[in-house]
Amino acid sequence: MIPFNKPYMTGKELWYISQAHAAGHLAGDGHFTRHCSNWLESRIGCRKALLTHSCTAALEMAAILADIKEGDEVIMPSYTFVSTANAFALRGAVPVFVDIRADTLNIDETRIEEAITPRTRAIVPVHYAGVACEMDSIMDIARRYGLLVIEDAAQGIMSTYKGRPLGSIGHLAALSFHETKNIISGEGGALLINDAGLVNRAEIVREKGTNRSQFFRGQVDKYTWVDIGSSYLPGEIIAAFLWAQMEEADAINKRRLALWSTYHQWFRRVEESGACRRPLVPRDCSHNAHMYYLLLPDLERRTRFIEQMRAHAIGAVFHYVPLHSAPMGQKLGRVCGSMSHTDSLSERLVRMPLWLGLEDEQARIIQEATNALA
Repeated sequence: MIPFNKPYMTGKELWYISQAHAAGHLAGDGHFTRHCSNWLESRIGCRKALLTHSCTAALEMAAILADIKEGDEVIMPSYTFVSTANAFALRGAVPVFVDIRADTLNIDETRIEEAITPRTRAIVPVHYAGVACEMDSIMDIARRYGLLVIEDAAQGIMSTYKGRPLGSIGHLAALSFHETKNIISGEGGALLINDAGLVNRAEIVREKGTNRSQFFRGQVDKYTWVDIGSSYLPGEIIAAFLWAQMEEADAINKRRLALWSTYHQWFRRVEESGACRRPLVPRDCSHNAHMYYLLLPDLERRTRFIEQMRAHAIGAVFHYVPLHSAPMGQKLGRVCGSMSHTDSLSERLVRMPLWLGLEDEQARIIQEATNALA
């Protein structure tokens, strides 16, 4: 079987985990956590990076920091993972779904303004496949209406928009280090804070609503419960694993881009024949090769393609079921305008295996199995 994903190890992960144990600190915010946070702040340019136990946790923290309350509205694409909506629904907000662009599958920035009402509090652009949303337009809309922008950059580490790292543009951003991502720790995430006014509260929310971080910096003589919050810290074992990945981030990115480019070359002839459409990366964006997908002509041919891949023991998979069509999306959310691109593209998209360690023979099998597309 050639799986859709296989977690990659650099070779130092287990050693660093043993070092965390030897240091006698396995709870959160130890030596390796600080290394990872400093790396994110340096590479992305955010004011503060706080590791979390998942991207979901980072999004939930963002919802608290945005003071999302019952009845508020948050604009987002429907074609995203459930955590994007859940984080705000948990605060009582209404996810407002707008359509995606046909080219990048990102939120259609031209559809955002019509979705704004007096209840709107935030916009959540999702950088699909590590390709940036049209952030200048989104930030301009947010400025004009006094809204927060929370980047869901779960798939976007080391990608850029007009030279700016994803996660550095909105007021807040969330990253994922899930095992399917480029840089991994099994589970894991980070909240990136670009608005200086949110940094102190973010530390408090992450520390169960206490001012514990201020206590350890000597800013208060004892720490206590001062706000709402929860336990969003990852353990030091997670951070140790992640640090081994961050040390090799540039090499990982380079190798993933090489695999992505190989796929892109394979499918050029297939696209020219009209049998599929390849991913599109706008000129102003540099991507991180988070995934390689194809858009088939219709649902029937996508189903047939996935079955064909399975017959060759290749793990090709579809992606999200749009949230506006899900039971809880229909119950808790609201749709603004047509969702024609979301409905169509979600039924046609198939993701190909892309992970470090794919061998030449495995690549040959995948190529031969997909030749029938042309």
